[in-house]
Amino acid sequence: MKKILITGGAGFIGSHVVRRFVTNYPEYQIFNLDALTYAGNLENIADIEHASNYTFIKGDIVETDFINDLFQKHQFDGVIHLAAESHVDRSITDPLAFVKTNVFGTMNLLNAAKMIWKDNFKNKRFYHVSTDEVYGSLGATGLFTETTPYDPNSPYSASKASSDHFVRAYGETYGLPYVITNCSNNYGPNHFPEKLIPLFINNIIQNKPLPVYGDGNYTRDWLFVIDHAIAIDLVFHQGKNHETYNIGGFNEWKNIDLVKLLCRKMDDKLGSVSGTSEKLITYVKDRPGHDLRYAIDASKINTELGWRPSVTFEEGLAKTIDWFLSNEDWLKNVTSGEYAKYYEKQYS
Repeated sequence: MKKILITGGAGFIGSHVVRRFVTNYPEYQIFNLDALTYAGNLENIADIEHASNYTFIKGDIVETDFINDLFQKHQFDGVIHLAAESHVDRSITDPLAFVKTNVFGTMNLLNAAKMIWKDNFKNKRFYHVSTDEVYGSLGATGLFTETTPYDPNSPYSASKASSDHFVRAYGETYGLPYVITNCSNNYGPNHFPEKLIPLFINNIIQNKPLPVYGDGNYTRDWLFVIDHAIAIDLVFHQGKNHETYNIGGFNEWKNIDLVKLLCRKMDDKLGSVSGTSEKLITYVKDRPGHDLRYAIDASKINTELGWRPSVTFEEGLAKTIDWFLSNEDWLKNVTSGEYAKYYEKQYS
């Protein structure tokens, strides 16, 4: 039985990846390693926690001895590395935390994989999940490709760029079999409500202001999280070693246009008078180093692996809103901190 370690598998993206692998690959033994920090929530994967091919492990990738012992004990055949500090605003406040997790933590995983695989890399794979923010900012035109030079502008993107370089260096220096993907902004079910879309859904429900940075004209490409999980599955199984694949939604939106679309859909879902939610929009001081525009060219993964988004943004946004409105207890638990008690209840 092939043993796969998925790091950060109780987080937003990771939970969808874990669920997909546990469900679709019963012949694999899936190990989910998560530190259960503020964004790690075992309620995200409660539906598969008793699966026979699934094991949850609470632990932090920055703990070197723990990681080495874990790899020695289980002899993993593959790693899908999603564990990361990922919120730009938090990185501005506490950049060192991002260096510890995103750089040092990744190094621990790379060293542990190299140690147990040694010179026999056959049928092994280290999959590093990264972000489009490593490429910096675009002007009004152009797209990020896999060969776009790195130009990170925030502590978060700098930490992810560094970890990307270390993964490639281990491939070149030691022959470690790796793949890297750089994806655009994700959205969808189970999204922790400090990011734009779930934050604004929750604020509209609570009739709170919708804080929009600057003039709202910052542009992002948006990717439905389930489509991202499908792409990760494809790259893990069919991608070529030492290759990078950009994953994007072919779907650019200015922040203010996205927010107004969200407001219209929320008014419709809640039965509110048209324009009710839009009145909550509040423009706030811009954050430092705010990149103007990100846009992914995902033609490589489309051409080589046949992946493309399964939903339009409007469809994905409607599915996301429906999920949050149908899972009010999950949202209340997350915003109140009650979700942290789930671990104690299940694993104490």
